[in-house]
Amino acid sequence: MNKIILFALTALVFIGCAKQTDPTMDRSDFVAITDVVPDAILEIRYFSTYNFVGSRIDGYEAPIALMTRQAADSLKAASDELKAQGYRIKIWDAYRPQRAVNHFIRWAENLQDTAMKAVFYPMVDKSLLFEQGYIMARSGHSRGSTVDLTLVDAATGKELDMGSPFDWFGLENHPDYVAESPMSRVESTEWRANRRILWDAMLRHGFTMIDSEWWHFTLAGEPYSDTYFDFPVR
Repeated sequence: MNKIILFALTALVFIGCAKQTDPTMDRSDFVAITDVVPDAILEIRYFSTYNFVGSRIDGYEAPIALMTRQAADSLKAASDELKAQGYRIKIWDAYRPQRAVNHFIRWAENLQDTAMKAVFYPMVDKSLLFEQGYIMARSGHSRGSTVDLTLVDAATGKELDMGSPFDWFGLENHPDYVAESPMSRVESTEWRANRRILWDAMLRHGFTMIDSEWWHFTLAGEPYSDTYFDFPVR
C-alpha cells in the first residue's frame, strides 16, 4: 500500500511540474503593462462585447493588458517619448491566448453570425475573412510581445483620428493606404500625420509593423518568437 501511495504522489508531482514547465502556460516572464506604463489607457475590446465577434472572447478574464517584460520596457520608452509630445497611449489588446484565436476561428466559420458586420466589416463578405487574411489560425499576439494601440491627446482626453477604427476589416487600415478614408472625421493629411507620430515612436524604440494594420506593433527580437501561449488574461 505504501508503494502504491508513493507512486501516486510521485505521479501527481510529475504532472504538476509538467504543467508548470509547459511553455504555453508559463506566464512568469509576463507583466501587466500598466505596472510598467502606469499612465497607459486601457480599452480591452475582447473583454467587452464591443468587438467584431460581439461577445467577450475566450481567455479574457479581466480587462488588463499583459506583455513580456522586454516588450513592456520598450513600450514604456515609446510612451515616455509620446508623453513629452503631449500624448498618452491607449491599448486595445496585447497578449492574446491561443484559445481566443480559436474563438475567432469558430466565429469566422459560422457564416450565419453577422451581428457586428455593419460596424466592423460592412464591405467584406464574411466568407472571405480567412482568404483575405483578417482571421488566421495563429496570431503574433499569442507570443506575448505584440500590442494594438493608438494615441490620445493628453490635454483633451480625445483619441486621435487615425483614418480608420481598430479592428476595421478594410484597406483603410493599411499603412500605405493613399485614398481618403470614408471613416475619418478629418482630412487625409491630418490622420496620416497622426499615424506617423505613433509609428515613429514605436519604430524608434524597437517595434516592427505589419502591412495591414496601422495599430499593430511587435517587438523586434521578441523573446518567444516560436511559442504561442494559452494562459488566460487574468
